[in-house]
Amino acid sequence: MKKEENASISIMKIICVTIILILISGIGVMAVNTDLKDVKIVLQNGYEMTALTSKATVSEVLEENNIVLEDNQKTIPDLNEEISSGQSIKITDKSYNEVQIAKISEEGAKTSLDELLENYAPITEKIVVEQVTIPYETVTKNSETSGDTTNKVLQEGKDGLKEVTYKVKYQNDVEIEKTVISEKVITEPVDKIVQVQKKVTSRGSTTTRTSLPTATASTGGTTYKITAYCPCAKCCGKTSGITASGTKATAGRTVAASSQFAFGTKLNIGGHTYTVEDRGGAVNGNKIDIFVNTHAEALAWGVRYLTVSVVQ
Repeated sequence: MKKEENASISIMKIICVTIILILISGIGVMAVNTDLKDVKIVLQNGYEMTALTSKATVSEVLEENNIVLEDNQKTIPDLNEEISSGQSIKITDKSYNEVQIAKISEEGAKTSLDELLENYAPITEKIVVEQVTIPYETVTKNSETSGDTTNKVLQEGKDGLKEVTYKVKYQNDVEIEKTVISEKVITEPVDKIVQVQKKVTSRGSTTTRTSLPTATASTGGTTYKITAYCPCAKCCGKTSGITASGTKATAGRTVAASSQFAFGTKLNIGGHTYTVEDRGGAVNGNKIDIFVNTHAEALAWGVRYLTVSVVQ
């Protein structure tokens, strides 16, 4: 009887050991059957990372690695495609057409196939050469001679001509971008020159003098090209009104001149004394900029050629 009990216990032990071995084998088989894949992820900025994953699709791999796509980004391969070991997932920009189609879909618009195809039309580029007119400028030239003529045209103005080469992008025969590649002047513009004279009328012992609103050139000195500027961003690129010398620009006093004139130099320009307090990128050689209060005044001044001399 005792022998039978011992035999029964031995059989139970064998069964338990067998069950444990089966369970361990099953766990090992499950671990082996888990498909761990080595996947490379390339971000849009060029950064590369390697991920060890068991996920099946591209979207699942990105989600597992906390990578969220922007609206204008896509993946290669697509998000819903399956990924295998050794493959790469590349994040890149969507094309202009894909973004447009995505926007239409998100807005819930009823888009026909024709509309989708129209948005997906290829972009073509063409080189276009055009001739563009260069407008002439009107300049004034003062005269010290007296007479009855207050405004005399010394030279008629004539527009110039230039040849501009553009790179133009089209989609569905509609221009969507135009970029200048080069410019070539064919004919230089000719300035219109107007001579301004004082009108002098004598009647008995009374003399009346009237003049156009332009400065009179002083005798002696050198003729300079005189333009005007104001404290707006278009003229100065800033609106503070502070000059290069650190002073506050003041109409009737401040001028911008080249470095041939030190700051503080007094200049007689057309009979009026100004002070050199400012510089300018386009102010060089025989060119001086007179400060005025408004952009309208600067435009009204235009371009004038006046005699300039240093006040001792």
